[in-house]
Amino acid sequence: MANNAYTEPGQKDWYDIGSQWNNSYPFGWEPDADGFRGHIFATPDNSTVIISVKGTSLMWPVGGGGPTQRKDKLNDNLLFSCCCARVGPTWSTVCDCYEGNYKCDQGCLEKSLAEESLFYSIGMNLYNNVTYMYPNSNIWLIGHSLGGALASLVGVTFGAPVVAFEAPAERLAATRLHLPSPPSTHHVTHVYNTGDPIPMGTCTGVSSTCALAGIALETRCHLGQVIRYDTVSKLGWSANVVHHGIQALIDGVLAKEDLDWGDDGKMRSVPAITTEDDCVDCFNWEFGDYRNASATGCRGRSK
Repeated sequence: MANNAYTEPGQKDWYDIGSQWNNSYPFGWEPDADGFRGHIFATPDNSTVIISVKGTSLMWPVGGGGPTQRKDKLNDNLLFSCCCARVGPTWSTVCDCYEGNYKCDQGCLEKSLAEESLFYSIGMNLYNNVTYMYPNSNIWLIGHSLGGALASLVGVTFGAPVVAFEAPAERLAATRLHLPSPPSTHHVTHVYNTGDPIPMGTCTGVSSTCALAGIALETRCHLGQVIRYDTVSKLGWSANVVHHGIQALIDGVLAKEDLDWGDDGKMRSVPAITTEDDCVDCFNWEFGDYRNASATGCRGRSK
C-alpha cells in the first residue's frame, strides 16, 4: 500500500494487495494536482481504513520525478532540516529564520511549519474528512519516506496508529509543531534499514547525495517505536540512497522471511523493537527567540 501511493491502479508498479481490500480511493491525483497525494484503502465492511501517503518524487537514484517534486522538496526542507535548509552559504533557504553563526529563530521555524498550504496541514484536513466518511472505522496512516513522516505527524496529532517506512526523522518537526511527545507516541512504528542514509540521518553535508538533489535531510531522531533492519551487517549493504526506495525494502528486505534478523542471540524473523529516546538532533545549532517572531512574523520562500 505504501508503494501504491506513488502510482495508480493498472500501472506496472502497482502491487496487487488482494481481494480483502476494496479498490482504492485516490487523493491528489487530479490532472492539475501537484502536491499531497496517495490512496485510501478500505476493507469490504469498512471496519479498517488505511490512508497511504506518497513520499518525495525526485529525479535521483530512487525516484522518477513528476509534478509534485517542487512541493515535495519544499516540505522536505522545512520538516527535516535544522534551519530552513541552511546547508551552506550558497544555499537559498526555504524560510527566513537563520540568524547567522549556527543560530536560528525558534518562533520563526514554528510559524514556517504551520502554513496551511504545507502538506502537514493538508494531511490534517484529509484525516478529518476520512473520519467523517468512515465514522465507525479503525483508521490507520502509512507512508514511505516523506509520506511516512507526514503519516506520523498526522497520526500523532489525532492519536491514530501509524506505520512509516524509510522515513526521515520527524521528532524535531513534531516538537516545532507542539505535538504530543513520548510515551504517547508509541502508536507510531518506524520501519527502516541501516543501508538507507536518509532515516539513519547520515545523508548530510554539502557533498551528500541529498544535498546534491537540493534536499537538506539533517534529522535522525524518530518518534515512537523503531524496527531497524541491519542490512549493512546481515546483507552487506553499503550506506547508499539506492536502498531508500520502497521497492528495495519490499523485495530486498521484507521478502527475506527466512533470514535471522536477531542481534541478541535469539532467532528473529523481524528485528526487536527499539526506541530512539536518547537521540539528539542538530546538536551544533542554537535555537532561541532572537526576533520575537510571534509578534513580527517571518517570511517563507521556496527553494
